[in-house]
Amino acid sequence: MALPDISLLSLSDDPGGPSNTQQRYADKYLQYLRSLPYTVEPESKILELLDFIVLRLTQAVSARDYEVGFLQWDTMLTHWSMLKYELPKETRVRLAKIYWHLSVLPGAPTPVMAAAADGFKALTSSTKKISIKDMRLPWRPIFDILSKEMFLTRRQFEYTQIPWVMGYIAANSRRFFHPAAINEMLSVFVPLINGTDLDYMLAAQFYMLNFLPISHPQSYLPMLFRLWESVNSHQFDERMLDFLANVTELHVAADVSDPRHLAEIPDDAKSEGESRPQWNEDDIRPGPGQWTGIYQDVGIFTEQDWSLIMFKCLSSMEIGLADGGSLSTGSSADRFVAAEIGRLPKPEWRIESLARIIVYSMAPDGVPTPPSNAPTPMFTPLPSGMNTPQIPTSNSIQDYLSAPLARRNGGITTSKYHTYLAGSKSLDSLSRVIASLENFFHPSNSGNFTTSLAAFIKYVAYDFNKRWMEEQQPDCKTPRNRRLTRQMRRELVKTLRTVALLAIFNEDSTVVSNIQSCLKSMSVMEPDLIVHPILERAVPALETLVETQRTIAVIKALGAIAPAIVSRKVYYPGAKHLVPILQMLENGIDINDPTKTLHTTQFLVEISQCIMFSDSTPEHQDSESMSRTTVRPSLIPAFSLDEDDDTEFPRLSDAEEDASLQDTTGSFADWVSSFIRRVYLLQESLPDEGGGSSEVDTVDAVGRACSAIVAHLSEPLYDLVLNMVYDYVSTHVRANAVRGIHLLVESLANASPAKCMAKFFPLCEKQIRLELENGASSLRTTAASSPLPSDATLHWHLAILRGCVYNDGNAILPYQDRLIDLLCLLHEHCRSNRGFTWSAKLLSGSLLTLTHTYPLENKFVNQDEWDSPEFRKNHHLYWGKVYKVEDVKISWHVPNAKEIDCALRMFKRVVEPTLDTLEQLLNPDTVRNAIWSNDFCRHISFVTNAFSGIPTLFQDVFDEKALRKAMETSDILCEINEMIGVIEPIESGFVLTDPTDPRYAYISSLRRRFGEFLHNASRSLTQQGEENTVDAVEMLLDGIRSFMLDYGDGRDGYHTNEKKYAAEKNIARHFAKQKEWPRSVWIRRARFYHSARLHWNSAERLRGPLEDLLIDDLVEWSLWNYATIRSYGQSILESICSLYDGVRQRTLPTLYKALDPGTDDDRMKGALWTLNLVSFGKYAASELLLAPELVQKLFSCQHNEKPSIQDAVSTVAENCLNNLPEPCFLAYDIPTPELDAVLPVFQPEQLSIIRSCTEKRKERVALMNRRSYELTEAILAIGNKSSTHWKYEIAAVRCLRTIIRRDVAQTPEQIRYFISKTNDSNPNMRYYSQRSAMKSLRNLKIKTFARSPKDLALGRNHNPLCLRLPVTPTHQFTHQILHTLTIPPDLSDVNLRFLDKDPLPGWLTWPTTIALYKPPHPEKSTFLPWDNEGAGTVAVVREIAMTASFWEQLSTFYSEENSETNISLDNGMSHEIVFPVQRQINGPQVSYIKSIFQLLEDEPFEVLEPTLVSLLSEKEPDKQRALAEFLAGLIGGSKHWPLSKQRKLWDWFKPVMAKIFNENLKTDTITIWESFLAYLFHNKDPRRLQPLVDHIMQLWLTMDFQPELTFDATKILSIFKAFFQELNWKFTSWMDPVVERCWKQLEVRNHIADVLLFASIIKARPAPSEPTTETFVRECRVLPADHDIMGMRGQYHRDKILALVQKFSGWREERIPGVRAFQSTYDRMGITICTFLFEHLLEPSAIAVFDYIVPLMPELFRFTEVNDNEDLATRGNDVLVQMCGVNPPRQLINPIIDGIFDTIQNSPSWRVRLKALPLVQVFYFRQMPRISEGKVLSRCLDDEVVDVREMAATTLSGVLRLSPRRHILTLRDRFVQLIRKSHLPPRSDPSYARSIRQRHAAILGVCALVESSPYTVEKWTPGLLTDILAEHTYDPAPISTTVRKTARNFSRTHRDTWHEDSARFNEDQLAALSTLLTGSSYYA
Repeated sequence: MALPDISLLSLSDDPGGPSNTQQRYADKYLQYLRSLPYTVEPESKILELLDFIVLRLTQAVSARDYEVGFLQWDTMLTHWSMLKYELPKETRVRLAKIYWHLSVLPGAPTPVMAAAADGFKALTSSTKKISIKDMRLPWRPIFDILSKEMFLTRRQFEYTQIPWVMGYIAANSRRFFHPAAINEMLSVFVPLINGTDLDYMLAAQFYMLNFLPISHPQSYLPMLFRLWESVNSHQFDERMLDFLANVTELHVAADVSDPRHLAEIPDDAKSEGESRPQWNEDDIRPGPGQWTGIYQDVGIFTEQDWSLIMFKCLSSMEIGLADGGSLSTGSSADRFVAAEIGRLPKPEWRIESLARIIVYSMAPDGVPTPPSNAPTPMFTPLPSGMNTPQIPTSNSIQDYLSAPLARRNGGITTSKYHTYLAGSKSLDSLSRVIASLENFFHPSNSGNFTTSLAAFIKYVAYDFNKRWMEEQQPDCKTPRNRRLTRQMRRELVKTLRTVALLAIFNEDSTVVSNIQSCLKSMSVMEPDLIVHPILERAVPALETLVETQRTIAVIKALGAIAPAIVSRKVYYPGAKHLVPILQMLENGIDINDPTKTLHTTQFLVEISQCIMFSDSTPEHQDSESMSRTTVRPSLIPAFSLDEDDDTEFPRLSDAEEDASLQDTTGSFADWVSSFIRRVYLLQESLPDEGGGSSEVDTVDAVGRACSAIVAHLSEPLYDLVLNMVYDYVSTHVRANAVRGIHLLVESLANASPAKCMAKFFPLCEKQIRLELENGASSLRTTAASSPLPSDATLHWHLAILRGCVYNDGNAILPYQDRLIDLLCLLHEHCRSNRGFTWSAKLLSGSLLTLTHTYPLENKFVNQDEWDSPEFRKNHHLYWGKVYKVEDVKISWHVPNAKEIDCALRMFKRVVEPTLDTLEQLLNPDTVRNAIWSNDFCRHISFVTNAFSGIPTLFQDVFDEKALRKAMETSDILCEINEMIGVIEPIESGFVLTDPTDPRYAYISSLRRRFGEFLHNASRSLTQQGEENTVDAVEMLLDGIRSFMLDYGDGRDGYHTNEKKYAAEKNIARHFAKQKEWPRSVWIRRARFYHSARLHWNSAERLRGPLEDLLIDDLVEWSLWNYATIRSYGQSILESICSLYDGVRQRTLPTLYKALDPGTDDDRMKGALWTLNLVSFGKYAASELLLAPELVQKLFSCQHNEKPSIQDAVSTVAENCLNNLPEPCFLAYDIPTPELDAVLPVFQPEQLSIIRSCTEKRKERVALMNRRSYELTEAILAIGNKSSTHWKYEIAAVRCLRTIIRRDVAQTPEQIRYFISKTNDSNPNMRYYSQRSAMKSLRNLKIKTFARSPKDLALGRNHNPLCLRLPVTPTHQFTHQILHTLTIPPDLSDVNLRFLDKDPLPGWLTWPTTIALYKPPHPEKSTFLPWDNEGAGTVAVVREIAMTASFWEQLSTFYSEENSETNISLDNGMSHEIVFPVQRQINGPQVSYIKSIFQLLEDEPFEVLEPTLVSLLSEKEPDKQRALAEFLAGLIGGSKHWPLSKQRKLWDWFKPVMAKIFNENLKTDTITIWESFLAYLFHNKDPRRLQPLVDHIMQLWLTMDFQPELTFDATKILSIFKAFFQELNWKFTSWMDPVVERCWKQLEVRNHIADVLLFASIIKARPAPSEPTTETFVRECRVLPADHDIMGMRGQYHRDKILALVQKFSGWREERIPGVRAFQSTYDRMGITICTFLFEHLLEPSAIAVFDYIVPLMPELFRFTEVNDNEDLATRGNDVLVQMCGVNPPRQLINPIIDGIFDTIQNSPSWRVRLKALPLVQVFYFRQMPRISEGKVLSRCLDDEVVDVREMAATTLSGVLRLSPRRHILTLRDRFVQLIRKSHLPPRSDPSYARSIRQRHAAILGVCALVESSPYTVEKWTPGLLTDILAEHTYDPAPISTTVRKTARNFSRTHRDTWHEDSARFNEDQLAALSTLLTGSSYYA
């Protein structure tokens, strides 16, 4: 024996290292090749092809030929990847780097960026193929682009795809960012966090969660949780959960996060200026031993983190309760989130994320609870009173009922350990969540949330199954002590089973689909727990068939568990149930219920592909042989439980199971016969002609089922079915069943083509000849129509014969002569449309069967196994067999010489003579009447179908020279030939490949002859006119389509096979990353790979002269008079564009010509709708070289005023002109040293191609520059033409706006046009013109201050006044910065600096530097002179703006706008996001004015001033709005004027300001001036507007809160609110005195509440010891969890709130009841506080409000009982309800519960108690994951008021669902003891009422226990119902009423599962229950 070389052994995870990995992928490629029936090219050729593609791609990148060369070769690389060969790692790394650098290249065209991003993802998606050890990438380039594009400025309005692409790239690149860069990233991202502005919070979160490497999250994960806990936002939650799901799944393995790995990774990808700060991380440094991972209490999370995740889990379901208002307010907090955040890539759905987090956090990390089947309770409670207190002798039993459920010592329970389900904390949490949600899975309680619930359990089951299977693999990296256990798996299934079985009956198809998936996963995990309950539900549903919905649900459930029924590996005992199920499903085939039929057939297909239908009943054997044969071959079951007592259903031995199964297989013959008869019945029940689409779908579904069943019949059963079908078809003819019978015969042919042909061909031949002799199909028709009854027999047998020739050409050969004769006869005599069409399809099907390459069979085992005697005898042991790919043997049909000869004979006998006839029909002297049209149609139908049946008979000759010649008219414009990819053919199963072969020459020449005929026929028919031509033209177009497209994969398409392969995998998948599949999946994969190779050969066809002529013909038909012909021609033309290069270039001139004046209307319509196709109009618009002509042609269409024409023009313009590119060629000028370093070293001959390509690229850019100018001039000419219609004018200005360039200054003509059109009478014209002008002037500013092409590309200007200064971060510095904003500036101070941009840094931590702005020079201009190229633009603007008429006219239009203006953002052409705003200034109009004054400074002011003065005196709202817009733009534009000019402006504005705020503020103008202030203070240091600030503060300080007119106070408060809200955090230093004044004026309600809310938000400050990122991140790790480092607690108003609490009692005493109650201080103060609290609950900082709610809670309850002030009562209730849905601080959860309980126990008002009780249940439900122990509600069961007692019971029931089992048992004993010792005295006894109340209290407690498990029956439930409650059925009311109500509820909730729940009751208990329900016993 040879010993291994020990030196070659490796300790790495992948034995053998990278070479072994490459070998594994090479073996995988070989498996693909082995699945094919033909030899392929050598591996060296594939690699040569790859090298060539990569060479060309890198050459294109080197030449900066991005838009053409790179995209071309990227497409070639995509095609190459279809061949499934593995990229060498070096090539993969090089390409990934190239793609990455291109995706972050500033200024790169969007298609290039998107293609590079997608390519990068494809190259790096596999973590096994490429890792950070192979490649590192810098993070900073992505961030630089993304941060610049994240938020639009107010003069930006065109959305781009850049933020999405950058976010996409960041997420896919993150694993290649070096973990050593984490600290640097945090130091950039964390300072961006500002808790006072949710937009910036979400942006900072996006940066962190998409950039930070997740391999080493231990340093920053605690910080993220602290941040998350403080933010109330749905969007924040969604992205955080997505991130945590990825982290959790990755870190289920311990060694991933080992810091020692960092040293092994080269740190070679630093950006310029990037550093690696070293922070103090002693708390997370690894010790000397082995790294044990980052595991915490629950997975990688602490207990506190986990409780937060589970709270988010519960709130994510968005369960609506009866309270109507306790849902999470996260979505409300998101209501004002900027639209820009929505442009970022969306995170994974939170439901999927939560499931992954929960599953990958599961581990044996706790003490296990007793298993679910253990006796309950585990011990008898001691009689010491520890658990059940003694019943008191006092009059009240409340103390007894409310005694603690467990004795506590110092607050700690006496239980030594906390136990968890299966020993897993995560699983235990999941179980509690599912228990709390159980009721909402029931169909009667379904709502919008049910989809989320169903999806949640689906993903949990799927992910658990996935992880379980991963951990069974030998290379699993999860530590063994952290892996899932069998007990966890079993308990998970038990947890999900009940709710899944409830939800399966839901009416929503999406819900049921999710539940099916869940059941499927669980049936694979623990089949015995799932199969039997479903079977128990299936039997009654399928036997009675009373409720259709229930029957369908059961069939779907059976489909879900099909693997457990048929697979002996999944569930060995399951197979014995199959035959009984099949027998019950016979009625599922029902034409009257298509849905039921579809699901039944789907089930039949799924199970048929896994079994053999054969009788395997053993013959009689003697005892000795029996003892020998009962030993079954070793087939290990799917699971083996150590806990035998945990098996819910008895399990027989394998031998007994086999015997039982074999007994059932004897019924297969009867079932198959019955099934076939059922199929006949369905077909006979169809409407005439087979019905509509629903019936067709049903028949097709039954056909698929027949195919699957017949393919798996044993030989005797096949013969049985064959004879049954033969007997039926030979004695019946049914016109409505033709389709069905065709599919049935096709199924027989698929299974055994030779037998089928032998059986049916003679019958069909005889009958067809007989029918034709008797005149069938002799009536000439050319269009599809209802067939004549006399033709039914012919059609019947034609359908049968078509089915016979479905499979294996060898089966046709014995009958070829007779078949050809029959085809000739059919061709000669069939004259009706259906007759000749079906005959032609028979020809096509025969040829396809003879000449195509396809798998012959699809059985569930290999053919040799199927034929083996052992399999036939014991096939039941193989059911559900799955294969490894190497074990599959596929039988292919490969055409042999005889089959080819047969096919060619068909062409010579049938097709060639027909083609001769067709050519004669085109003779000019032939009479063209209806007979001619019929002859033409039937002849061309035969020829067309013949050629469509031979897509792989012969392979086109690869003529590279001809291809290169065709490139001269390529759709790829202005490119050297070397850069245009040519696909060289590869071996793909074509039959004839040698052009010298006579057979090849014959068929190729005949096909060319057919093409020439098609062209001649097109010319002839176009000249013929309309009569008798429409049907002929349609047939002709069919012929052209077949000629041009039916080649290679035309009939067996790549994309079709891809979808089918994916669908089959989805059906067969048992778990994720499955390696073994049913044989049918491997066969489908082989077919898919075969089609991929065919697709390679058909991807690019040679466009020769004949093809050009046919393309021209198609264009003409696309412009023809008849709409149906035009539409068909256009669809063919669209399809051809994807296969033939140059079609568009050839077609566009004809289309353009059809738009000229004088063209027929129909032809013009055809041209327009053809241009509307993606392949034409969008192509022409996106190519700058072609766009000018397209635009001119479209704009010239206004000559035709017909509405339908103009509608078409409008549609084409919207769809095409939106694709006009913004001309920008900066990307070619930006240096790319990092990209250049990745490119290979080129050889001299390669460099010459690069030089040629570079020259061609420069030539193309120069040409595009010229075309850009031409386009601009052309559109300007159209826009300036007086005859241009206003709609076309608007389109013109939109086009002009789109093509405004940032790299070249605008021409004076352009800017003149834009400025002049801003005074157009059409508001839409003004709207677009203003934006165009703004874009032009903004580009001028950028161009003036950009320092490089990169700056221009990024839109980055360097303001000369901007400085970046270093920061010394301290809290004192933060305070100083904020305080500085309140000090009036000394403009003469040289050290004065302004803080303009938002958000102001420092809220959490400070960056290393901040941007500050110097004041402008006193005299010199900051910006003037502007860029020299823009001098013409400036001159034009100055010329226009210096005329008074311009401003007067503009003010007229601004003043006349509708009062409901819109502030909108749009992305270029039409996709506009509109926010309706009433009575506010129009932001874009203000920015337009601002742009002019920024450009010209104060020059136009003198001209504008008279207009302003005039508007100032006007009081109309629209005039005031126009004034506000002019003033806002004027002041905004003066920001960087010289100080002297600013001073002059302010001197003018101060009296104007005083007049505005003192006189002009009215109720209808107040919002206008609010928006005016918001605009001015946006992103601005308030000191720049110091006079305005002073005036506003003066108004505030002198305001009278109690004026004679309320509006006098309201207007000042409104202005003040606009001021402080826009300043946001910058207002901090003003806040204290403002709030102090407000607390004294609480009665002003809403405005004061707004101030208090604003103060609470901006005064909440994080509290790290230093405002540095390092300190903050470290302290989040090391400080206790209860330390409020985020400052999220409500401390700012706390003292005031406490003082207010004391005052409320006095105000309550002083309150005046009745109609004047609302005037009392108590009510006014209460409404103000409730408004403040409720609005705070809707904010992102909602968590802070609980510190205010807790002390106010008693008063809030008192508010709710106020009956003379509905407003106060409603607001108080709203606060109490809404708080339940918000996440409170952990420390306040118990105080909140205590506050509610205190109210319940101590409130003297029963109404308050009644309202407080449901709140307990709501709060428990919403906050369940964060509540550690339940509290006793039982005290209220003894309330004096019946309604309160009953509500207490309802509440108790809900709380008990969420409570530990031990509490339930304790309460049970307590209630039972009280009932048994209760005694009812006579009614006359004084204690009677008290005794009734006490017994009722105990009865209510028992009822609450019963109803706490609404859909299950606990072991103690029967005893409580029948032994306790039944005894009190006839007690006095309300006891008896309560008992009967509980019994009815129990009956209702257990009706669906009574067949299994009844087993929990014995006979006596069932009798007692019947008496309880009906009053009499059924069993008596």
